[in-house]
Amino acid sequence: MKTPLYAFALLALAGCTVGPDYHGAPNAAPHSLAAGRLAHDPASGLRPAPAAPWWLGLGDTQLNQLVSLALAHSPDLAQAQARLRQARANLSSERASGMPKVSTDVMMLRMRSPDTSAFGLGSGGGRGPLSLYLAGFDASWEVDLFGGTRRAVEAADAQAEGALANLADSQVQLAAEVVQAYVDLRDQQARLALVDATLAVEQQALELTRQRRERGVASQLQLEQVLTQAQTTEAQRLPLQTGVVQAQDELALLCGLEPGELDARLASPAPLPQVPAQVPLADPAQLLKARPDVRAAERQLAQRTAQIGQQQAEWFPKLSLTGDLSFSAGDPGHLLRNANGTWLALPRLTWNILDFGRVRAGVENAEGSRDEALAHYQAVVLGALKDADLALARYGHQRQNTVLLADVEASAQRAANLSRQRFDAGTASTLDWLDAERTLFEAQQNHISANAELVKDFAALHKALGMGWAVQG
Repeated sequence: MKTPLYAFALLALAGCTVGPDYHGAPNAAPHSLAAGRLAHDPASGLRPAPAAPWWLGLGDTQLNQLVSLALAHSPDLAQAQARLRQARANLSSERASGMPKVSTDVMMLRMRSPDTSAFGLGSGGGRGPLSLYLAGFDASWEVDLFGGTRRAVEAADAQAEGALANLADSQVQLAAEVVQAYVDLRDQQARLALVDATLAVEQQALELTRQRRERGVASQLQLEQVLTQAQTTEAQRLPLQTGVVQAQDELALLCGLEPGELDARLASPAPLPQVPAQVPLADPAQLLKARPDVRAAERQLAQRTAQIGQQQAEWFPKLSLTGDLSFSAGDPGHLLRNANGTWLALPRLTWNILDFGRVRAGVENAEGSRDEALAHYQAVVLGALKDADLALARYGHQRQNTVLLADVEASAQRAANLSRQRFDAGTASTLDWLDAERTLFEAQQNHISANAELVKDFAALHKALGMGWAVQG
């Protein structure tokens, strides 16, 4: 019996581990990530730089405070942090399961035998009371002969790293959503202020037209046309006011606050954040490889690969070592004497020879799960490439669009100034003046919206590249 146990001990020391070894995820997009598919467009204003909290580049103190508040109190982020703690606790549990288990117990037994003389079974009374003191130590250890426990630890380690990556991904998503909601708020407030300013001009024109109508200089048709334009502008206020409330509530939700808690802080309009002229941006291909959701999918693939070996280990024998050391005595002072001690050592070998295919089914299930994780990883990488490619294109094009719309607004402003001068000189009608004002109003609205979209595209770009996250130990 000694020879087989000795052989198994040597096998355990050799560290035999069944199942496939994980050598890293395959390159799911070799042409894009290796050949520089996501190249910098010089016109986009992007420049290589390391990843950082990108929202600081917008130079908006209030926005920075909101992002910090969201990162500290968001319920979604709290959920991801809780899942990370669970995964790390599971890893500690799996590591501990491969170590020996030792337990101890101490007991005192006090008894008295019954008096049997009344039943004709003896001549004396009961004996006692008797005292018996016992102390014992038990130890057991299942030797990880074929690496099932090591594979379980490997899988739990990958799961914990995946939970950390998911937490980072939640940070990325949250920061971008806060920026976009904040930009929506400032966009609505800016356009609401523009509506009020335009409405004031149109009310002035309406009053002048009424006076001219009373003097017979203007017709009723002209008065109705000016009134219609003023009412049309007035009708734009309600949707914008609703949009302000919606954006404030969205920001409160993202920050883990109740609706209305941020209203006082955000009630006063403020300018839109301005994107920097040169946007610091690391190499997109390298950023995508470290993008949190890609990293999480890769860690899931590593976890599922390790679980195959965990299942395959069930095919092989298991060796467990059990030992017991106990002492018993009638006097606690004599409890630990050698003469009162008893020890037991029990090596045990078990092998589930006939399981009717249950282990094979478990292995095949683990292999299918690994293949599913591989397909998921490939889908995540391709989706990340699409997001990054589109975000880079949209940001570059939107920068050019804002420049064009700024020129349009400047031209409309000059035209409105000339029209107002002609109206004051009596060489242009009220409708000519209002038509130029309406063109200017539309140009200003388009420029405000374009600037807002540029900032949101700025956020979407960093979100697509997985920037702005930090590893939390």
